Amino acid sequence: MGNLIVSQSPHAHGTDSVEKNMYGVVIALLPALLASFYFFGLGSFIVCLMSVAACVFFEWAICKALLKREPTLLDGSAIVTGLLLGMNLPSNFPLWMIIVGALIAIGVGKMTFGGIGQNPFNPALVGRCFLLVSFPTAMTSWPIEGQLTAYTDATTGATPLAIMKQAIKSGDASVLEKMPSAMDMLFGVTNVNNMGAGTIGEVCAIALLLGLCFMLWKKIITWHIPVSIIATVFVISGIMHLANPVYANPVQVILSGGLMLGAIFMATDYVTSPMTHKGQIIYGVSIGVLTIIIRNWGAYPEGMSFAILIMNAFTPLINTYVKPKRFGEVLAK
Repeated sequence: MGNLIVSQSPHAHGTDSVEKNMYGVVIALLPALLASFYFFGLGSFIVCLMSVAACVFFEWAICKALLKREPTLLDGSAIVTGLLLGMNLPSNFPLWMIIVGALIAIGVGKMTFGGIGQNPFNPALVGRCFLLVSFPTAMTSWPIEGQLTAYTDATTGATPLAIMKQAIKSGDASVLEKMPSAMDMLFGVTNVNNMGAGTIGEVCAIALLLGLCFMLWKKIITWHIPVSIIATVFVISGIMHLANPVYANPVQVILSGGLMLGAIFMATDYVTSPMTHKGQIIYGVSIGVLTIIIRNWGAYPEGMSFAILIMNAFTPLINTYVKPKRFGEVLAK
């Protein structure tokens, strides 16, 4: 007779894996990537390629040289980090700064804590916020769509978020007339009034929504985080707009900046977001509130990245106090 092998539960295995979900996110990002290539041309391709290559290299180098273990490159997490970091940068961003950002994202944001599954903060956002604080001029020089003839030869302009901030500071609602329409922002047409488009990944909202639909269809994420963020921002900004027209209308607020990119691809990171649906809604609502506060009264026009990182820090607390009922708890009572 053969030996009976007894192992710990669970004994039922699903079809999900890290690799499957990571490469699913890559596929979901493709519409936004293709849109950025269309609007920005060569610059977006160079920035994203350099970001992915640098993140993959640093993960390999840290695993081999410092952690003395086999690199985990095939799981796709370094590729996702590189894509998300690149999509959070302007399309004319200097290459050496991209490399620095990738080193911070992978080395500090991810591998310092032990690698995938152990990082408390979204690595791509750690890299982005480091670059924003360290190189604010380069991070806020936004190329105008269709006016980029070479990677470093770009005409820059103010973004819709900068226009919103100007209207609030001046108290003049007529400033908002410079904004592109909601329909233009949905499809990525932001080059009205010589206006800058923003980061590579935020330019076309419809492309991001296609990625959301794909991830929901494949059950890579659930609706709770992105919907709670977008709904919270819509409701609060709508109330503010009705109270004072100096604040932009809620549809333009949702479609501007990195809100859609952050809500769909950054805040939904498995490791740094709560585990339960109730916790995810609390997390999403909090991100929405913080984004509105930072955008309207903070030093930076954009607040999505900082809001997500702040709530990443609260995720363990949310997981502790928002738990599902234990199995058999009702019967025990």
